Amino acid sequence: MISQLCPAFVLLVLLSILTGLVYPYVVTGIAEAVFPRQASGSLIEKDGKVIGSALIGQNFADPKYFYGRPSATTTPDPKDPTKSVPAPYNAANSSGSNLGPTSKALMDRITGDVEKLRGDAKDARVPVDLATSSASGLDPDITPAGALFQVARVAKARGMNEAAVRQLVESRIEGRFLGVFGEPRVNVLLLNFALDGAAGKDGRGSRP
Repeated sequence: MISQLCPAFVLLVLLSILTGLVYPYVVTGIAEAVFPRQASGSLIEKDGKVIGSALIGQNFADPKYFYGRPSATTTPDPKDPTKSVPAPYNAANSSGSNLGPTSKALMDRITGDVEKLRGDAKDARVPVDLATSSASGLDPDITPAGALFQVARVAKARGMNEAAVRQLVESRIEGRFLGVFGEPRVNVLLLNFALDGAAGKDGRGSRP
């Protein structure tokens, strides 16, 4: 019995050390040396303070900023832990809504969002990514069409030249990885960060 347990115990200890300590430390060390910014979470700083990560979206509600995709993440209700309440971009609870195309709640939410995004342009076609949430609820990016759709609203809210805001959006468009993988995209936090910097030059900037 002991002769059978000893090899199994030794193997368990060795594998635990190898996969639980050695491997993570080696991979982390290599990542910190080769890709220090990405290994630290792709954090974005402003005035010496961390304002977010380029990998996780944030909930922008002020019309002076570009909006990201809707987020269906939730958090426990502080008044009743057995229930949950909406908490957009809650990185501790990445999830989708799990609502199907026949869900009235989903249709009502999309209809409301579309009407809000259209504003005075009632016949405008709203890009699909601005009205639908993702499976993670944490998407940091929107499509170029989704960003350009919001140019008029942002420019009006800030009193900026619409052409200047459009040019800023176009300068922030990222192409496909290696020219093949993924789709062109715009990082919302980085765009709003750049927007504050551009607006700040003429005194119209504000903090995200």
